[in-house]
Amino acid sequence: MKTDNIILIGMPGAGKSTVGVVLAKKCGCRFLDSDLVIQEQQGALLHELIERFGTDGFLEIENQVNASLQIHKTILATGGSAVYGNEAMAHLKSIGRVVYLQLSYEQIEQRLGDLNERGVALKDGQSLHDLYEERIPLYERYADLTIPCDGRSIREIVTEIVTRVR
Repeated sequence: MKTDNIILIGMPGAGKSTVGVVLAKKCGCRFLDSDLVIQEQQGALLHELIERFGTDGFLEIENQVNASLQIHKTILATGGSAVYGNEAMAHLKSIGRVVYLQLSYEQIEQRLGDLNERGVALKDGQSLHDLYEERIPLYERYADLTIPCDGRSIREIVTEIVTRVR
């Protein structure tokens, strides 16, 4: 069943993991963070993988991992760059509802700390604002549902997702 899984997409700092854990508890589902799956399978932290393989190499690893996920009754928090993987996104859309946690650039900038330490896939010379502008159309393209998150509590966001997915 397509609505068996809920796939959360959005910028780093949008709250995918935080919302995902609360949503999983509310729905009685499993929670999975694809960034943690990547780290576990590769035996390295995200920023180490980006240093070792470059941004493009990391994105290929992420695409392969996400495209191979076999999940059931799961809330999946994806990495912010998951939307670059065409195979991964086609697979994820086929096994669940894709929910875009939409947050303004100002809020993203405020929430994020050190981008390199966080493992954000930035190309050389790319600013956070450039990245935001590049990714927004991808999030919008893949989303089955868009949830505006500015100025809202986790509880309000989770309640809206549950109401709109059912």
